[in-house]
Amino acid sequence: MGEILRLRYSKHGKVVWTSHRDAARIWERALRRAGLPLAYSEGFTPRARLSFGLALPTGAASDAEYLDIVLEGSAGDVGGLAPRLGAMLPEGFGVDRVARLDPGEPSLQEAVTSCSWEIELDGSWDRHALAGLCAEVLAAPALPVERERKGRTSTDDLRPAVLTLAPSEAMAPAGATVAPAAISVELATQPRGVRPGELETVLRQAGPLSVRPAFRRCRRTHQWITRDGVRREPLAAALPGAPRAQGRAS
Repeated sequence: MGEILRLRYSKHGKVVWTSHRDAARIWERALRRAGLPLAYSEGFTPRARLSFGLALPTGAASDAEYLDIVLEGSAGDVGGLAPRLGAMLPEGFGVDRVARLDPGEPSLQEAVTSCSWEIELDGSWDRHALAGLCAEVLAAPALPVERERKGRTSTDDLRPAVLTLAPSEAMAPAGATVAPAAISVELATQPRGVRPGELETVLRQAGPLSVRPAFRRCRRTHQWITRDGVRREPLAAALPGAPRAQGRAS
């Protein structure tokens, strides 16, 4: 086996409605066009050995998605690979950084422990009422929600997975005089991830009739891993003005 590359990319606009399977095909085609020596699985229908990070709900945007690529040989100089790949992808995909992965790194599915989200709400909301709802949710001893697994419905407690929750202005366009109501939340991904839709159900159940927010748009802003007591991203974003593909994953 050759090298393993890790890509950090974004997903915005119409492509947020692309299914995971279609997105995988798009990536495989772009990687082949870039001339990378992709490694393939064995069997009757070999597939490129691509490992995506945690699943992104259809319709959600993201600033921080990840993809690990197994190669048969070397990618050579990865310094210009990010913009080269970005030019081969549909509008809405943006490649922020590419780095070589050190041997023995755990998979993204195993390593990511939480995700941060910015969620815009429908309608207008009183900020104090919204802050009160967030505080009420964080103070709740339990947040039950029904989940279906293999045709069976069970009730799970989401409270341990809601790590932070607060009103946010991060969804406001630059220079806007009126900011849309939004919340900022960090959700644990282990032992089982929480989808934004499940959090929406909890918020609508927890608040009074006058404060029951419906989610309009969701954007994943970070995925987090913890190594030796230090929390970091699987691959940090490139600094403004810096080369967009360099070094090793950090």
